[in-house]
Amino acid sequence: MLQDATLGDPVSGLKWTRKSPRKLVKALRRKGLTASHETIRRLLETLGYSLKVNRKRLGKRKGADGDRQMRLVARRRRAFLKVKKPAISVDSKKKELVGNFKNAGRTWRREALSVMATDFLVDADGKAVPYGVYDMARNAGFVGIGVSHDTAEFAVNVIRAWWSQIGQRLYVGQSELLIQADSGGANSYRSWLWKWELQQFADETGLTLIVTHYPSGASKWNWIEHRLFGPITQNWAGQPLVNYETTLKYIRATKTDSGLCCRAYLDKTQYQTGKKLTQEQKDSINLIPHRILPKWNYTIKPRSALCEK
Repeated sequence: MLQDATLGDPVSGLKWTRKSPRKLVKALRRKGLTASHETIRRLLETLGYSLKVNRKRLGKRKGADGDRQMRLVARRRRAFLKVKKPAISVDSKKKELVGNFKNAGRTWRREALSVMATDFLVDADGKAVPYGVYDMARNAGFVGIGVSHDTAEFAVNVIRAWWSQIGQRLYVGQSELLIQADSGGANSYRSWLWKWELQQFADETGLTLIVTHYPSGASKWNWIEHRLFGPITQNWAGQPLVNYETTLKYIRATKTDSGLCCRAYLDKTQYQTGKKLTQEQKDSINLIPHRILPKWNYTIKPRSALCEK
């Protein structure tokens, strides 16, 4: 009866069926047999079946370039951490509606909270647009909560805020900053706006920026995803983000056994989308592509360095 509706993993031996215990009860009745759905459930467990959810383990094949880039990203990170140079992992987090809306997850309560039955933007007090900076050496997070759009300008402003408030004090005298980012979104390797904004940051600080991107489809390996964003999501699981201050408080209160600490701030700037650079602006970026996989690896130096040549 289960044979036609059973699938499994030939390696691990795990099995699963598309038929529920109640459907199996009906099928047994058609064969003249009687059993409760609880009995069926116990029998399924005895046979090695259990309720399973899909697991996001598979990714698009990265190919030879992708594998090579992953090794390069790790090697570059180790090199910076070994000599105690600043190295950050950056990315956008999923946007959140601000208001009394359901948030995935469960919390221990005497009574369940009542939240809005629908989650439409028109009913929200706004949206939270998080962009994070994770200091890989110090296990410390820094998150800017935007209120408008996830743009390259916003992303670099968060990096700028991290450096001015924290980074320059912790890394006195350092002249280089490693930035590891995904290949898409506000910090896309294809984005000239991202490179343009990084150039402004390099000019202001005098920092040489070494940028490495994770290959397409490899964002889950970006350190910020599981070392900062994962704990933040767990911390506010089941808690409605009723206003911006509540959102900031949950981020700031995020801690882990490994010592993670977080800071957060609200950026009320209305960022514009659809900006375009002129060819003259693109040409003015002091961009130095690396020899290996230059689309994902490049250095941006302060333009003052051009005058010194």
